Amino acid sequence: MKGFKDFVLRGNLIELAVAFIMAVAFTTVVTATVTMIMDVLGELGGTPDFSHYRPGGVHVGDFLTALVAFLILSAVVYFGIIVPYTLARERMNRGTSAEPSPVTEDVALLTEIRDLLAGRTADPPTEPGANPPR
Repeated sequence: MKGFKDFVLRGNLIELAVAFIMAVAFTTVVTATVTMIMDVLGELGGTPDFSHYRPGGVHVGDFLTALVAFLILSAVVYFGIIVPYTLARERMNRGTSAEPSPVTEDVALLTEIRDLLAGRTADPPTEPGANPPR
């Protein structure tokens, strides 16, 4: 039971639950926006309802209506959420530079050791017991 309690109370699960609740609540806003756009399109060029469209007896009207609604929903999400979020993130990151982090002392020492080892001769000593030059 303790393991389940730890799992449920872990921060990631709580954050995910909050994000899910907010997404469900935000769905009504996006749906209302799409409905408004569909109504405007209906006023401009007729109601975008293709449910009675059946070329050759094939019922494709519901699919076309859902496709138009999906494309409008995608446009609303992209231009209403993604574009402003990207612009805000770029604006916040504008002051930070992409300079590489300074090399720590241990990495510098390891690099020096690597370079010294690479500079040694690759030929083994010719005489047994002879030490390689240093």
